[in-house]
Amino acid sequence: MKMQEVPERPKRNDSFESNTAEIFQLWTNGGESCPEGSVPIRRTTEKDVLRANSVRRFGKKIRRGVRRDTMSSDHEHAVAFVNGDQYYGAKASINVWAPRVTDQYEFSLSQLWVISGSFGNDLNTIEAGWQVSPELYGDNYPRFFTYWTTDAYQATGCYNLLCSGFVQINNKIAIGAAISPRSSYNNRQFDIGIMIWKDPKHGHWWLEFGSGLLVGYWPSFLFTHLQSHASMIQFGGEIVNSRSMGYHTSTQMGSGHFADEGFGKASYFRNLQVVDWDNSLIPMSNLHLLADHPNCYDIRAGKNNAWGNYFYYGGPGRNSRCP
Repeated sequence: MKMQEVPERPKRNDSFESNTAEIFQLWTNGGESCPEGSVPIRRTTEKDVLRANSVRRFGKKIRRGVRRDTMSSDHEHAVAFVNGDQYYGAKASINVWAPRVTDQYEFSLSQLWVISGSFGNDLNTIEAGWQVSPELYGDNYPRFFTYWTTDAYQATGCYNLLCSGFVQINNKIAIGAAISPRSSYNNRQFDIGIMIWKDPKHGHWWLEFGSGLLVGYWPSFLFTHLQSHASMIQFGGEIVNSRSMGYHTSTQMGSGHFADEGFGKASYFRNLQVVDWDNSLIPMSNLHLLADHPNCYDIRAGKNNAWGNYFYYGGPGRNSRCP
C-alpha cells in the first residue's frame, strides 16, 4: 500500500499546550521500539480471542448481547458536544485514570467522537481515547485505543488494528498499549493530547497523539457521511452498565469521582477545540452537556485562559442516589 504523504496539520489559534508530564506507553519503558518502516502492534493472544467468545466477534463492539454502541440503554454517558455546523476535526487533552471496572463484560472509556449521519443505521463515527476493558485486553489498565464504524456499530468497524481500516504509519505508538503514568487522587495528574482531523488535500481522517506524533489515518473511502465532514463532535466518558448483579454497576467513569470535586480528584478534558472548514483549530462555542444518569456520573464545564474550554466529569456508578 502506498504510504500517504504527511497531511496538512490544522492551523493553531491557541496558546494552550500541555504542561503536564510526558506520557509514555508501558511497552516503550523497556527501551523497545520498532524497525523503520514497521509499526508496533499489540500482540493478540489466544486468551484475547477466547474472551471474545468467537473469532468473528473479536474486536467488534458487540458484546454478549450488550451492543457496544452509543445508543443502547446499557451505555451511560457524561459528555460535552457541539452540533449544527460542519466540522473537520477535533482536539482535546484527556486526563488519564485507571477506573475500576467491576464486570468482565463492561468497560469504562474516555474519548472524543467525530460523528456524521443520523443516529439510525447510517451513523458514521471515528473515536479515539483511552479505555479499560477486561474483556478486550484481559486486564484493568487504561489503554490507548481507536474505533470506527460506518453503519451504527452493526457490521463495520472495530477496535484498534483488529480489522482492516485504520492505517498506522508510526513505529513509536502501539494502539491498544497500556498508558503510563496515570493520574491518582489528590496527586499528580497526567493527560494525553488527541487530535483527529480531515486532511484538506486527500480527505483522509488523521490521528495525532501527544505533542505531534502522527499515528495514522482512516481512509475517506471507509465512510459515507464522513467522506465530506462531521456534523457533531463529542467529548467525554462512557461506561456499560450490565446490571449483572441485579442493580447498577459500580464501574467507575473517569476517576470514579463526581465533577464538583474538581482538579486532582475528578477527571477532566481541557483545551477542547474543533477544526473548521479552513483547517483551523478554533475554540468551542455553544457547548452542550449531557449526563444521562447524573446521579451515577455527571459533568460540569468551564472556560479559562489556561485551559480554554474544559469540563470535569465522571462518578462512582452505584451509590445511595444511583441504586
